[in-house]
Amino acid sequence: MSTEPPLSAGIDPNRPSAARIYDSFLGGTHNFAADRAVAQRALELVPELPKIMRANRAFLRRAVRFAADAGIRQFLDLGSGIPTEGNVHEVAADILPDARVVYVDLEPTAVLHARDILAGVPRTVAVRGDLQHPSAILDDPQLREILDFDEPICVLMIAVLHFVPSSPALTAALRRYRDQVAPGSYLVVSHATGSAHPDALARIAELYNRTGTPLVLRDTDGLAAVFDGWDLLDPGIVYGPRWHPDPADPEVDDPAAYITLAGVAVKS
Repeated sequence: MSTEPPLSAGIDPNRPSAARIYDSFLGGTHNFAADRAVAQRALELVPELPKIMRANRAFLRRAVRFAADAGIRQFLDLGSGIPTEGNVHEVAADILPDARVVYVDLEPTAVLHARDILAGVPRTVAVRGDLQHPSAILDDPQLREILDFDEPICVLMIAVLHFVPSSPALTAALRRYRDQVAPGSYLVVSHATGSAHPDALARIAELYNRTGTPLVLRDTDGLAAVFDGWDLLDPGIVYGPRWHPDPADPEVDDPAAYITLAGVAVKS
């Protein structure tokens, strides 16, 4: 039986949360019965979802190592969810012990547990914010204590933009993040796509919509718009397992089955 996480102000355990549903898929404990019910129904539609989620986290780790190997020592993780084991701050610190990380999420539970997980971790904070409102995030005093915008920053949007419908506000927010960071900064994005399982993904989208969290499936062209003004790095926008796979990883026969697109770009 799962142990319910502690409640805090602003948290409704009866309303499913995308961050907590994701935590449930990964086998985490920071979720409620309502979140697990949505996750279970999604699993009935696409049984491979836990494998897909783990592959997405593996892409995150590869991308963070890629950026850190390039000398990027600052990371801004937008829509970070709950930073469980093997997340940005741990991966970056393995390469650059002085790496600095800011996690941002709108979900109160995610921020609450992130702060608990990160207690005592130097140069790392979690703040609450909506990535569609960049001014509130970028002007946050805790963020400003950690990040120096005169130096390159790796901005991560991992499995979050498919919960944000296209709009002028989103376009303006993406432009603001791009304009705010210094040349040499990186943008790392992963995003759900429905090309491999269109019928099942449409039903999952309907399931998420009923929870009040829209699921927006974008194709390669749709995701390319997110990188507007950035220079995509090789191999461009590809299915997640195809983005710089680790040499020790087994070869993936059908990367489209992972229903996740990924890409990394640099600001020139």
